[in-house]
Amino acid sequence: MAHFVDRRLNPKDKSLSNRRRFLKRVRTQIKRAVEEAVRERGIADVDRGKDVSVPTEGIAEPTFRQSRESGRREQVFTGNKTFQTGDKIEKPPQGGAGGAGKQGSPDGEGEDDFLFALSREEFLDFFFDDLELPDLIKQSLKEITKTHPRRAGYSTTGAPANINVARTMRNSLGRRIGLGRPKDKETLNLLRRILLLEQISSPTKEQIDELIALRAKRDQIMRRRRVVAYIDPLDVRYNYFEQQPEPNANAVMFCLMDVSASMGEREKDLAKRFFMLLHLFLDRRYEKTDIVFIRHTHDASEVDEETFFYSPQTGGTVVSTALVMMKDVIDERYPPSEWNIYAAQASDGENFSGDSSKCASLLNEELMKICQYFAYVEIVDEDEAQLINSEASGMELWESYRQVADIWPNFARKRVSKASDIYPVFRELFAKDHAGKNHG
Repeated sequence: MAHFVDRRLNPKDKSLSNRRRFLKRVRTQIKRAVEEAVRERGIADVDRGKDVSVPTEGIAEPTFRQSRESGRREQVFTGNKTFQTGDKIEKPPQGGAGGAGKQGSPDGEGEDDFLFALSREEFLDFFFDDLELPDLIKQSLKEITKTHPRRAGYSTTGAPANINVARTMRNSLGRRIGLGRPKDKETLNLLRRILLLEQISSPTKEQIDELIALRAKRDQIMRRRRVVAYIDPLDVRYNYFEQQPEPNANAVMFCLMDVSASMGEREKDLAKRFFMLLHLFLDRRYEKTDIVFIRHTHDASEVDEETFFYSPQTGGTVVSTALVMMKDVIDERYPPSEWNIYAAQASDGENFSGDSSKCASLLNEELMKICQYFAYVEIVDEDEAQLINSEASGMELWESYRQVADIWPNFARKRVSKASDIYPVFRELFAKDHAGKNHG
């Protein structure tokens, strides 16, 4: 049995194992603090660490104590000159204790809340806990798997190109030493001695006897060298590669954002907050996810991340152009047979007259057939906050998308009116237990 001792120093002389146990114990309080932080932060600060305050009663570790109501205990106290056996001692009055606030109190006790800092990595772990992309691997893709070779040791058979020379020579050397095969240097020295004796014109009897013995030894050595080969077929080893199946789970997320004139600074800020959360989520949880950014006014264009979040573009509103652009990009780069396709769209619901029905047709006839999941977030005025959790009539685009949601269970709609709505809506759209269901 092997015992390993990890002697690596903890960063800044802190115990990482104790820190992890503490975070696990106060997980509920931390998640609540993280959710509050997200609602208050700006876009650029959403992924930074945070100082979290946890009530002291929530950090105590469970301990065993003796019960005051049962059991038998014996104690020995030091002697005194005031009390005798049988005397009753009054309980001293409770005094005031510390706590938050500046005004004194005649009684009560308490402690300040415990404050500690979450690193960026820990903050994001809690931030995206219990979230995932729905139905990441399509039913049709479960049978289509890619394989890639993976080293799996050595084999006694294989192609000549896969011979492992180092392992083959190591086996050969061990076999030659074990079977006692004469070394080349020893054989060479023997042949030189025999040649030297044969060149003597008048050898003595001792030299003749030595020559006869050396020739006999030479015959024995050569015979043994023939029997014990330098490299035997048993020594040869080949690199062995195992074909490791890899699920074809490539995914692409299309981010469609309305940046037309009807989208004011408030609406654009809310849309950017939603997409910023989505971008961080995908970057944090998935390694093989492409993100395609599409902005649209009366015309749509594929842009990079910097342009998507910070360009001041504006103009008219034709939502269908973004859906057409998405379909064109899919046809060009992301065949549905090889990619899991997702889309998230944010808009204020304003659209060119008659274009909303075109959007519904594009979704029903083209995109929803190849999309794993499509999430639509509509940004409403703060005066219309009562619409958020209701099915009340909204803009023309919302009503058209209602028809799509009735047909396709993988189409979800949500409304937001302020920054504090973004995180709850995001969690509803991508929670493990809810993602993929119709949130209309």
